[in-house]
Amino acid sequence: MLLANAGVEAEAVRPGVDEDLAKAAFRREGLAVRDQAMALAELKAVKVSAGRPGLVIGGDQILALDEEAFDKPAGMAGARRHLERLSGRTHTLETAIVICEYGQPVWRHLARPKLTMRVLSPDFIDSYLEAAGEPILATVGAYQLEGLGSQLFTRIEGDFFSILGLPLLPLLDYLRVRGVLPS
Repeated sequence: MLLANAGVEAEAVRPGVDEDLAKAAFRREGLAVRDQAMALAELKAVKVSAGRPGLVIGGDQILALDEEAFDKPAGMAGARRHLERLSGRTHTLETAIVICEYGQPVWRHLARPKLTMRVLSPDFIDSYLEAAGEPILATVGAYQLEGLGSQLFTRIEGDFFSILGLPLLPLLDYLRVRGVLPS
């Protein structure tokens, strides 16, 4: 949606990567959270790019709280645990994109926005989870900043698009350099 809104035609392709298995392997290897996000973005882009011409963008986002990786919550109980752990603290969204061509990486970018969550009362968490509903289960932090999730924060440092999961401005710059978009 972000690319389409920016006037960039793109086709979404599922890479057929077992993300949980890959993340488990990266964590066993002791990769830092940002390196896990980058490795997963590259894995996805390489896999899709090997089977099709043109530029392929792979991306991933992992939430880091004190170097602990948070994945998408498992159910509303998991979302509650995420919010309780993030309450009153600052976390980083390790947001990686890799562009591949003919199965080889040609460009990488890592954005690291930092978000400070206000202290959340148990009553607020209850009402937030009820109002936000299951769509938050598709996000690493159990929030969507573009919606009700905006009420969770006191401070945000970084690019809004990167928080949404795609470092759009650096990507658009690269596409202009490659001649995909007019400069």
